Amino acid sequence: MASLSIHPFVDANGRTARLLLNFELMNAGFPPVIIKKDIRSEYYDSLDLAHTTGDYGRFFKLVTRSTEESLDLWLSVVG
Repeated sequence: MASLSIHPFVDANGRTARLLLNFELMNAGFPPVIIKKDIRSEYYDSLDLAHTTGDYGRFFKLVTRSTEESLDLWLSVVG
């Protein structure tokens, strides 16, 4: 039986997923998150781990860290 995993998206699915993530974050009062290119492989790895094991800890930590960095950026622009 073949193993299922999330792959690095070759089409717009990845962008759409990050857009939905930002929509949910903004809906909850957070700034939109920027997933920087230099952590993109970590992002995909954490998604793959969450998908294959149900352990979302690494993904949540990555999004939390990226949200904090994005908030710092937004605050530096308006402050």
